[in-house]
Amino acid sequence: MENNFSPQLTYFKSLIGKTLDKTPSAAGNWLAGILLDVDQHHIKVQYTVRPEMCNPGKILHGGIASLMLDDVIGMGNFVAGSEYLMTSINLNVDFLSSAQIGENLEVAAKLVRSGSNLNHWEAIIRKESGKIVAKASSNLIKTHVKLSDLGF
Repeated sequence: MENNFSPQLTYFKSLIGKTLDKTPSAAGNWLAGILLDVDQHHIKVQYTVRPEMCNPGKILHGGIASLMLDDVIGMGNFVAGSEYLMTSINLNVDFLSSAQIGENLEVAAKLVRSGSNLNHWEAIIRKESGKIVAKASSNLIKTHVKLSDLGF
């Protein structure tokens, strides 16, 4: 079977099971997720809730949950094969339940629509029990910056 993967996807496939702490996203590196699965149209990353990710009520901060969703969507879009950098133009998040310090969360994102200039993604944060913590949708628009000009 022929491998038609983009160089980005091939690289991310080599990171399955590893901590994502050397990606182009400094904020994402701080999250220190573990890549569980990646393909051209979906990605799954596991995060463990740490104290510094929490609000004063000692539950996962909404901004950190949003960062998890946005970063996983961004990684998924990066490997989807565009030759151009794409950037988020919106991120709509629904917070549905809380997550506690020490809980493992899985963030799964899928590409819903791939267009010539705009990609639409959906993502969900789930606890190990399957309970949804948050869900999001996001649109990413193609810029005029080639990934190759950024060294990718």
